[in-house]
Amino acid sequence: MEPMTVDLAPGAPVADIDTPALLLDHGKLLGNIRRMADFFADRPAGLRPHAKTHKCVEIARLQMEHGAVGITCAKLGEAEVLADGGIEDILIANQIVGRLKIGRLMRLARRCTTAVAVDDAENVRDLSEAAAAAGITLRCLVEVDIGMGRCGVAPGEPALELARLVDAAPGLVFAGLQAYEGHLQNVVPYDRRRGLTRTDMQRAIDTRELIESAGLPVAVISGGGTGTHAISGVMRGVDEIQAGSYATMDAAYRKAGVPFENALTLLSMVVSRPAPEVAVIDAGLKTLTPEFGEPTVLLGGATYTEFSEEHGTLRLQGAARDLRPGDRIELIPAHGCTTINLHDRLHVVEDGKLSDIWAIAARGRSQ
Repeated sequence: MEPMTVDLAPGAPVADIDTPALLLDHGKLLGNIRRMADFFADRPAGLRPHAKTHKCVEIARLQMEHGAVGITCAKLGEAEVLADGGIEDILIANQIVGRLKIGRLMRLARRCTTAVAVDDAENVRDLSEAAAAAGITLRCLVEVDIGMGRCGVAPGEPALELARLVDAAPGLVFAGLQAYEGHLQNVVPYDRRRGLTRTDMQRAIDTRELIESAGLPVAVISGGGTGTHAISGVMRGVDEIQAGSYATMDAAYRKAGVPFENALTLLSMVVSRPAPEVAVIDAGLKTLTPEFGEPTVLLGGATYTEFSEEHGTLRLQGAARDLRPGDRIELIPAHGCTTINLHDRLHVVEDGKLSDIWAIAARGRSQ
């Protein structure tokens, strides 16, 4: 069978990359990684970047080389891929539930330092039984719901009760708290985001103080994100920030005023010009995701207006009306995390030329 894409050698011009394709500007990527690393270099909190955005071993390695204390994953499958790639300290910031996944978790914990979030007593007992049988020690962070309304126990006494259960469980170590203010990442204006973040993250800090007053040390509060890293990341009592999107960035975070560069773009091609003010490109729902809105078109006078499965419709004004079939256009995805998960490869570019191709090795690893 003929390959679907042509593998290009380093140095090939971007114009030789078939479309649609994800492009990653190497200089901007490194700039983003360094900027976030520099922010935490002289602060008490450490950076544990979230790999759910890029799902790429090479980017995770760069983050570790620039001072990250470890890597965060959303799914066990992502963690397995990163461990295969040499990442040695991984937090799975979600619950691992069920016999099959717990068995895989035990095998992962033999290969690298592993921690998971817990919010349920029965799950704690299941993890304890498996860890004791496997002869390993598993680090557990009690997840506290500080306002997102998703996973986690309530702050205060419920968190203390679960922490005590973890602490007493064979094979488990109570390592601290997981507290994610994901509901605040894109709040504008920034002053409102800052006030809400301080209020909500304080619930985790107060819970830490309650648990420590009961005689249990809390080694870490881990949480935060790209949109709140400069807020929760400087609060006394917060130890790790799990920012992820900053490395590649997307249009939604730029709209929220987050100060990193858009290293990630989608290269697309005009395939039809059905009207003077309309162009159709080869980038639709199977290439970009719409939950945060339309992508930003990097061409003055062109606006993305409609998603189809394989096509995107652009409304054209001014000089953009000169577009012709075969012309190439770059777009900034509105949401990088879900868009990257639709693709197999990142085309790393420098000065308009291909420098490397990195596998999005953890894409689709939702189990």
